[in-house]
Amino acid sequence: MKKEFVQRAYELAKEQYATLGVDTDDAIAKMKDVKISLHCWQTDDVGGFEKPDSTLGGGGIQVTGNYPGKARSIAEMKMDLEKVMSLLPGKQRLNLHAIYGDFEGQFVDRDQIGVKHFQSWIDWAKKHGIGLDFNPTCFSHPKADDGFTLSSKDETIRKFWVEHVKKCRVIAAEMGKQLGTPCVNNIWIPDGSKDMPVDRGGHRAILTKSLDEIFEVTYPKEYLKDAVECKLFGIGSEAMVVGSHEFYMGYAMKNNKLLCLDNGHFHPTEQIGDKISSCLLYVDELLLHVTRGVRWDSDHVVTLNDEIMLIAQEVIRCKAMDRVNIGLDYFDGSLNRIGAYVVGTRAAQQAFLMALLEPLAIIKKYEESGKSFERLAYLEGMKTMLFGAVYDKYCLDNNVPSGIDYIAEIQNYEETVLINR
Repeated sequence: MKKEFVQRAYELAKEQYATLGVDTDDAIAKMKDVKISLHCWQTDDVGGFEKPDSTLGGGGIQVTGNYPGKARSIAEMKMDLEKVMSLLPGKQRLNLHAIYGDFEGQFVDRDQIGVKHFQSWIDWAKKHGIGLDFNPTCFSHPKADDGFTLSSKDETIRKFWVEHVKKCRVIAAEMGKQLGTPCVNNIWIPDGSKDMPVDRGGHRAILTKSLDEIFEVTYPKEYLKDAVECKLFGIGSEAMVVGSHEFYMGYAMKNNKLLCLDNGHFHPTEQIGDKISSCLLYVDELLLHVTRGVRWDSDHVVTLNDEIMLIAQEVIRCKAMDRVNIGLDYFDGSLNRIGAYVVGTRAAQQAFLMALLEPLAIIKKYEESGKSFERLAYLEGMKTMLFGAVYDKYCLDNNVPSGIDYIAEIQNYEETVLINR
């Protein structure tokens, strides 16, 4: 899209929003606070690099599709991520799982990983001026085959996973220290039961014990932020997930941890946007995993739908950008993976920019006056404002393609790089 066209369209949009008392320049400036953590596992369908033939298996996770071009090495993954970031406005972060270490072709079991296996990632992030986030990988491992890890009644298995997560916290804290920005280390485990269990309480007591052991060592908050992630159900854990929303909500409140809300981890009729303001009353910070579930936790590419809009609106309306960490979490192997990143990240950015452009004071005044028609009219009217021109200007200011111009660049990358893998 030509620069002159983007600029002309933006001037019209700026005038239109100004009639509502909204400063579009200010909204664009505030987008510097919207840092989205890109999930590395979209590049390779959650395979990781533990061993040459690493493939996803078990743990309530399933990737569909076999589109050509997935990353087969750390070098290819970094190349793909750099391409993605070159097509996105603003600064992103990168979210790594523990199976993505630089193991140099050697098998290193998960209770033995260390900072040295991620130093090349830290150096890469430093080179690009971005922060890193981290996750223990408590799935796709023989010691997770029976469906229980940190809540296992087998003490050998439980201790193995406790040690793994402890090692992950050491790595994450070092990432935060070296990069000068806190690393969010998010704990999600697949533990649960396919059919009706009789000892839910027993497993949850064991999980509490494991978490208490994991968090015995305290790290400076400027290095490490600990998060715990809840889920309603998963593949193979349809009847009961040990780490439910209520379990982790209580644990996070009691132990001052970040609560991770993944909008694919709840009942299809639930919206985590509705939970944000409540949770922020009781926990200092939240971690949001933004995805798109279609009928279930299917982790489709994020689109600008009502669910992502409500999430962004609630964060902005609560003035909570400094208390909310945003990450993506989907893995779609049915389409170009670079395109999946760009479409999904831009959709999340657009939701937050649109929320920043809301004439909140006016709408809130109508609400408090009981003028429901006027409130609804404003909310509907915002949907047809010249929003696209504002986002295009945000892209232009950051020297990345506006509109859908990125399609051609991704197609060229596929033809010259991805298709040859």
